[in-house]
Parts: sequence; structure tokens; C-alpha cells
Amino acid sequence: MTRRQRCREVEAIVDRAVAGERLRVPEIETLLEVEQPDEAALIFDGAQRLRERHFGRKVFLYGFVYFSTYCRNRCTFCFYRHGNDASPRYRKTAAEVVEIARGLAGSGVHLVDLTLGEDPEIHEAGRFDHLVELVADVRRAVGVPVMVSPGVVPDAVLEQLAAAGADWYACYQETHSPQLFRKLRPGQDFAERVGARSRALGAGLHAEDGILLGVGETAADRARSLVTMRAQGVQQVRVMGFVPQEGTPMSGFDAPTLLAEMVTLATMRLTMPDRLIPASLDIDGLRGLEARLRAGANVVTSIIPPASGLAGVSQSKLDIDEGFRTVAGVERHLAPLGLSVASAEEYEDWLSGTRAPAIRARA
Repeated sequence: MTRRQRCREVEAIVDRAVAGERLRVPEIETLLEVEQPDEAALIFDGAQRLRERHFGRKVFLYGFVYFSTYCRNRCTFCFYRHGNDASPRYRKTAAEVVEIARGLAGSGVHLVDLTLGEDPEIHEAGRFDHLVELVADVRRAVGVPVMVSPGVVPDAVLEQLAAAGADWYACYQETHSPQLFRKLRPGQDFAERVGARSRALGAGLHAEDGILLGVGETAADRARSLVTMRAQGVQQVRVMGFVPQEGTPMSGFDAPTLLAEMVTLATMRLTMPDRLIPASLDIDGLRGLEARLRAGANVVTSIIPPASGLAGVSQSKLDIDEGFRTVAGVERHLAPLGLSVASAEEYEDWLSGTRAPAIRARA
């Protein structure tokens, strides 16, 4: 196939997506294999048009509180894996978490994301009541929606988190290939992790899934992940490029190109036009924000207040203490793209209109 023919094929697939057609696996895989900037530009243009159709030109902002970096798991890609002496370890007190969350809410974020590893003091000791109480304390204090990202937890805990005021449950699969999953998350159960999101939806929580790019997957693996996320009914989907981490078995892996991540993000938008898709500040900081927004993202995540003693996930220090990963820092990058921050009411309206049954019916 010539370059011109290839470009026409990509354009035709994008046009079908923009027209409202449900892309099939071979079409999704074709888009994910794009490596040429001119072909990628066609995908980005279609993704922007679909984002505007479903969300206008408004962007949502998420504050991030990684309050425990202890974890019992040995994920091969993660800086905070159990046994990695290079990783900074801390546990924030409930009072510290509430104070940080209150500051984030006051700065203008639409949501506070409470994140932790599978901390043995909670997961192995069975002290999930502490997590539930923390969610309740934060929800009362901040008055904005709360996401909790605690790894896999028992079904009863999901119900308790929802009752405590949590709005979202995030649990990333990283890959929907069981074989690759075993390499990335040794000792963990693939089906159990998939089921956790379904059970969260059943408990009345919104749910988020995500994939990791550049960890040995193929274009077919990525396509499988997109159709799986589309079918499972989660309301937010994300892709994050792998960042090699010191002290991990995958420290020698190469990071994927920015173009590959952007093509995947934009293909997510074409495949799932009505879902929230984040642009994370945790990969390239503000430097990579514009590219992710041009690829169709409509949420900016990993806003972290400076001097709070918090770490990021993929980039534990990037742009944090400099004060760049703030609402003010993000807003300066939106106007040149014709985008603006949504109101709190607009985000609440979106949440109320996207409960699990409505999304599942459209999947």
C-alpha cells in the first residue's frame, strides 16, 4: 500500500467514526499502527471534533493525593513496587490528606483523587475501615467529587466507599492481554482486577480503566484493550506512556514515543467519543499537555500542590515543587487551544447524567 493509499484509508476510518459509526477491531488496529505525522493529524482532527460534539470546549481538572506509597505488590513496571529501595515511602495522616484535599478544592479542581498502593497496613491487615473513613472525611471537607484508587478491594468495601461519598473507583488493568498482564503484575489475578471495576459500577460508583503503553504490547493488544474498555461500561479511560523506573525489572525498557501515545489517546476518543479521557501531567508535565489535549483529551489529571510532600506515580517529582502542576499552571495552556475550565456545576451535571446503566447501554 502506498503512503497516499494509507492516508486515504486512515481518513476514511476517521470519517466513519465522526459520522457516528462504531469502529470495528481491524479499523481500530489500523489507526493504532499509524506512525506518520500526516496520518496522525487526521486522527487528531477527528478526535477533536468528537470531543467538541460531546463536551464542547470545556476541560475538567483533577487534583491528586498519593497518600501512601507502600505497596504489597511487585509490579514489574512500578517505582513503588514492594522491595524497591529506590522508592520514597510515606503514609500521610488523615488530617494531612484532608488539608491537602481542601487546598486542591479551593484552587478550583473538579475532583480529588485519593490514591495509594495496596498498602499492607490496609490490604493485609484488613483495615479498610480507615480508607472508608478517610473518604468520608475528605468528601465532607472539600464538597467536590472524590475518586479513590486503592487497588483491588473486597466487594463490601466498594459499597462502603460509595456510601461514604466516593464518586469514582479507579483500577487500571494496564493491559487486557492475560499473558502480558502476568508479566506486568506477577502474582495478581487478571479476572479479579477486571471484576473489581464491574462490581464498582454495580455499587453505584463511576469507574475508570487504563492501559500502559510501551510495555511489550502489540497494536492488536491495544485494540483489544480499547474494545474491552468500550464494552465494560467504564466512564473514564486513559492511556499512559511507560516511563522506565529505577530499581524495577523494566528499568532498561525504552519509553514509547509521544506520537504513539497521542495516536492511542486519539483513537480512544474515536472509539469511545462520550467517555472522559485524561491528559496526565505525570508523564511530561506541562510540556506534554498541549499534545494530549490536541489528541482529544478533556480532563487534566495529576494536579499536585507544591510543598505538600506528595509524589507522582510515573514521575515522582516532575514539575511538583516548582508549582507548575497547579490549576493556574494548567489554565495558561488552555486558552491558546480555544479551551477553558468547566464550571463545578458542569462537572456535577456530567456525573449525574452518566451513571453506569446509561453508559453500558451505549457501549
